[in-house]
Amino acid sequence: MTIVNPRARSVISVFDPECPSRYTLELFTDKWAMLIIVALKRGARRNGELKRAIGNISQKMLTQTLRTLENNGIVERTVFNTVPPHVEYTLTELGISLNEPIFALADWAEKHWAEVLAARSRSQTGEDAARGE
Repeated sequence: MTIVNPRARSVISVFDPECPSRYTLELFTDKWAMLIIVALKRGARRNGELKRAIGNISQKMLTQTLRTLENNGIVERTVFNTVPPHVEYTLTELGISLNEPIFALADWAEKHWAEVLAARSRSQTGEDAARGE
């Protein structure tokens, strides 16, 4: 998709390696970012809750991805002045605007997983046969 930005008098296209829209697209094609956004759809969650909800994400990757999402205005981090410290993460308005496209992808993945796995299996079997295995 190509959009002309009249203010900047430039073309915005995810196919242009220099276009900021490409960076934005790359941000959300990361599986951990997508899963965090999905996990935060129902509201605020603490770090441990996110880790349990997502499953096999390392603490380092969870922290790194949360920081990236926060730095890009998708997630808000709230620190409560308690002992021990209490931190919650929520989606910002910008993050909430991702719900529709990301949930469409998640729904597609849940609906078509068997077909994808079958195609992968056929492909691997074909590759094994081509190698004479």
